[in-house]
Amino acid sequence: MSADIFLGAIAEEVLGVILELKEKVVNFPEDLEKLQNTLQCVIPLFKQGRQLDLELTDRKSKALENMIEKLKQGEQLVQECCKVPSWNIFLKIHYSIKISNLNEAIRRFCGLELQVENWRDNKLLLTKMEELTIQQRQVQIVAGVCVGVPSLRNEGLFAVPELPDRVVGFKLPLEELKIELFKENLAVLGLCAPGGRGKSTLAAMLCRDEQVTGRFKDNIFFVTVSMTPTLRIPQRLLEEIGGGVPGSDLSEEDATKQFHHLLKQRKSEPLLLVLDDVWDESIIEKFFSRTEGYKMLVTSRTEFKRYSSKHHSKYLLKTLSDQDSMTLFRHTALSQDGNEDYEPDEDILNKIVKCCDGFPLAIMVIAKSLSQQPPVIWENMAKKLSKGARIIDFDEKLRERLAASLDSLDKTVRECFLDLGSFPEDKRIPASALIDIWCEIYELDDESDAFVILLELASRNLVNLVGSRQIVTEIVASFNELFVTQHDLLRDLAIYESRQQQSKRLIMGKREKGLPESWRKKENDYLNARLVSLCTGEMCLENWYVLQLPEVGVLILNFSASNYALPPFMEKMRKLKVLIIVNRGRTHAKLSNLITLSELSNLKRIRLEKVSIPSLHEFTLPLMNLQKISFVMCDFGQALMKCTINSSYVLPNLVEINIDYCHDLVELPPWICDINNLQTLSITNCDNLSALPERIGCMADLELLRLHACTGLPKLPDSIKGLQKLRFLDISDCCNLKMLPDGMGELHCLKKLDMRGCIDLSELPPSAMNLVHLKEVICDEDTASLWEPVSSSLKITVLKKDNNLEWLGI
Repeated sequence: MSADIFLGAIAEEVLGVILELKEKVVNFPEDLEKLQNTLQCVIPLFKQGRQLDLELTDRKSKALENMIEKLKQGEQLVQECCKVPSWNIFLKIHYSIKISNLNEAIRRFCGLELQVENWRDNKLLLTKMEELTIQQRQVQIVAGVCVGVPSLRNEGLFAVPELPDRVVGFKLPLEELKIELFKENLAVLGLCAPGGRGKSTLAAMLCRDEQVTGRFKDNIFFVTVSMTPTLRIPQRLLEEIGGGVPGSDLSEEDATKQFHHLLKQRKSEPLLLVLDDVWDESIIEKFFSRTEGYKMLVTSRTEFKRYSSKHHSKYLLKTLSDQDSMTLFRHTALSQDGNEDYEPDEDILNKIVKCCDGFPLAIMVIAKSLSQQPPVIWENMAKKLSKGARIIDFDEKLRERLAASLDSLDKTVRECFLDLGSFPEDKRIPASALIDIWCEIYELDDESDAFVILLELASRNLVNLVGSRQIVTEIVASFNELFVTQHDLLRDLAIYESRQQQSKRLIMGKREKGLPESWRKKENDYLNARLVSLCTGEMCLENWYVLQLPEVGVLILNFSASNYALPPFMEKMRKLKVLIIVNRGRTHAKLSNLITLSELSNLKRIRLEKVSIPSLHEFTLPLMNLQKISFVMCDFGQALMKCTINSSYVLPNLVEINIDYCHDLVELPPWICDINNLQTLSITNCDNLSALPERIGCMADLELLRLHACTGLPKLPDSIKGLQKLRFLDISDCCNLKMLPDGMGELHCLKKLDMRGCIDLSELPPSAMNLVHLKEVICDEDTASLWEPVSSSLKITVLKKDNNLEWLGI
């Protein structure tokens, strides 16, 4: 019996408990109401899908079983909420999060609003397809025809490729791909993934699937675009379909027009055109048609923009699971008849398979290279991998296939991809750090240009973006909440390609003590690297060599230590523009040898993570060109707070300060208000910040003030009215902010205000009516009504809560 049959009944039970106890649960009215609305939406749809589930018993999903368990826990959760005392704020928050998570889990499971309808419709579609397949078999048997797969092209330009001896891990992707393909209004389906994931294999499996061949019969045309001149495809299609004369000399344009004309003549006769390994989006446009029955499957390494438009869809192919990776490796590397002379132990197998990162191509290439090899070869590879060697170093074919993903990149975008290898393995890379690097080293006009490059790399599946979904849509978004991750194999590719350009980057993997001994020989050599990345443990002055790095524009220092001396050779880096110092230890690190920073006249951006911020008194000379400084998880300490130095002298051109997750920050250091040219002040996730200085109104050039998630901040000073150039104010998730200042109406340049999560704000000051240039307010449903009387032209954006915790690794 299908697990789904219980889903509607259990959802009804939870709803019944909510309705019964709703009046008693006084602490969570909004949370329970949202959960109630969700359940009321999905229960009818669960019931409608019940009969279909019984007929599709072979399609049971573990996701259904997990959802049943969550709903059972939800019934108990609602009952427990009755017992939460109103004074216990910690329990209230705890249970509120639990209710919200349950609600989000149900909505994610169903894809509420749109996908729950598709979920039901897809079941109906699969049922009908299975009925048609059965009917077709019966007709064939009655007619005395051998039942089997309709004939596919096995040779020529449009031949469907043969499948490998064994395909592992593609059963679920194949079913999901079919569901997308059979959707009624779909014309183009994009199958996207980096090279080596198995896109072409999955596409060939789809073409050979019984349901697909039952629908399209022998009208399935598979062409590998990267290996075929595009001008030949329309002409040959005409010949195959029957509308062209072999050997005729039609132009590409005429052949394309005739192809579309022929499609219309065929009426609704199904036809599937598979364009494999597409690099140029224009070829999709060439063959696109909304003719009934005609569909295109396009495999590409890039998520083309048109995939998000009407009549288009995309499917992102993931890497293999650990279990499937091991199964494929064993099948490829080890004899299946039991006659293998050598059976490696699990430890060796795990080390090798893990480094393949779930890429089928990498698994098969490495497995074949080890097949029937003596134990010493297996052990040697496992040993090298455990010492930091990379799978990509062992096979040229694998390198070439993966490197092909970079061939179509613009020169600057390609270099940006290679820079990703400069960061530690298996660590999320802050997008803001990458943007700092790219802006300076490639002399981009502004940060939005760097962000566009990041989006392009993501669209080509070369990186993954993790963080708030709203970041990509907001011009004034904080990149502090956005992180970049990358598959190990792609990181290895970046490192390998960087090594071919030895003069550009100098990268050192983590070492617990000192620098490599081989670097001592380079002390008198002038190294031309533009980017240097060093990963070490604790370093004192004596541990550093005197390296000559006059061309360096970016220096990244990663370490795990409580004390760390900056390298003395920094003082000779006259072209250094970006300095990133990251401590990955458990406690804040104390930096020494800061005198070197005063020598860096071209330094423009500094990023410090988990260090104790030094006093400005330690800088003997002004940092003349420093424009941006970021403090992440840093300890400000009393020395910095009580510093009395003239900050406008030490930091004459500073325009941006970012402070994030600095929990000891109780009040803003007063010297910040003396920085004359400051344009952006961003203080986020500093939960102990309790006050802003009255002198903040003296920051005459400030254009952006962000105070996101400063939960201990009870009010804003009235002197904020002095910020006459302020364009954007972000007080989102300042949950203890009880009022806005009376002088707020004097912010005549304010255009955008973000006040989501300000749950204690119940009224606006009368002066808010004077914010005549305010264009948009972002808020919650509860506070939206406060702004309606202000202006009829004011855009009030009510955003749903984004409980995305991926950036925390949850």
